[in-house]
Amino acid sequence: MNKIEEAQIILKDLGLPKSQQNEISSLTLLALCDISETDNWKDAKKISLGVSKGIMKFISDVYRKEYAPNTRETVRRFVLHQFVQGRIADYNPDIPDLSVNSPRAHYAISKEALEVIKSFGTKEWNKNAKEFRDSIENLAKKYAKKRAVDRVPVTLPNGETLHLSSGKHNEVQAAVVEQFRPEFAKDSELLYLGDTEQKDLYSDNQTLQEIGIPIDQHSKLPDVVLFDRKKNWLYLIEAVTSHGPVSPKRVVELEKMLEKCSAGKIYVTAFPDFKEFKKWSNKIAWETEIWICEMPSHMIHFNGDRFMGPR
Repeated sequence: MNKIEEAQIILKDLGLPKSQQNEISSLTLLALCDISETDNWKDAKKISLGVSKGIMKFISDVYRKEYAPNTRETVRRFVLHQFVQGRIADYNPDIPDLSVNSPRAHYAISKEALEVIKSFGTKEWNKNAKEFRDSIENLAKKYAKKRAVDRVPVTLPNGETLHLSSGKHNEVQAAVVEQFRPEFAKDSELLYLGDTEQKDLYSDNQTLQEIGIPIDQHSKLPDVVLFDRKKNWLYLIEAVTSHGPVSPKRVVELEKMLEKCSAGKIYVTAFPDFKEFKKWSNKIAWETEIWICEMPSHMIHFNGDRFMGPR
């Protein structure tokens, strides 16, 4: 029996449905456990891998199996998603606050599954696999509870409280709503608030549509959008921790997307601290604004003609 066939047995015994017992699922498991054809399952280890340059590359290099480039989306949607649900794998365990579309998104075998998998081929396997199957519901609840405990609360201008997924990125977004807005955009409404897990967590679709912002393009909006009706100013705010600021390229993209919106546009990049700001300072577009969480009552203006306002 080869390693792919053994991996299929493992997936079946750990409770994965038949649709996740196929060759690509088996190869994905082998990649997550760093197991080649000559390795023993007791030597399985936890490594974090992205889909294209991690899992698909492992499958190609180690098992000489070549799949079309668009297979990575199939692996993500029909293998890894189910692995996470079945507590076989963890999503972004190293950097939980990565945005949904981040190129650094990654997966790793869960510690519970790893311990069981290492016993495959021993007399303990059947017992360990059954215990894992019996515990999946509890493991899933524990995983969900941990993520819930770690969530970031944010109080909206209307008094409603939302809970963002955990991580520094969403802490910056919460600070934008709770600190930046009262200080620098006190009369503004919250039109849009994204989340690293749920891109359009909060969205005032009616107002977005009224002022000419396409509501079918939420994934392209900045992290936070505020609107001051009295001044007709639109604040487009990117929170930066692991991906880039409001760059010249980003300004061009947003200007094109918002070409039917007549509101004056103010571009803001929000950073958690000065250290993060310095790391990205050479990428920031001129004629934009900088706000730093650790200095909430101050702004840095990347322009020479005026303070904050539409250009």
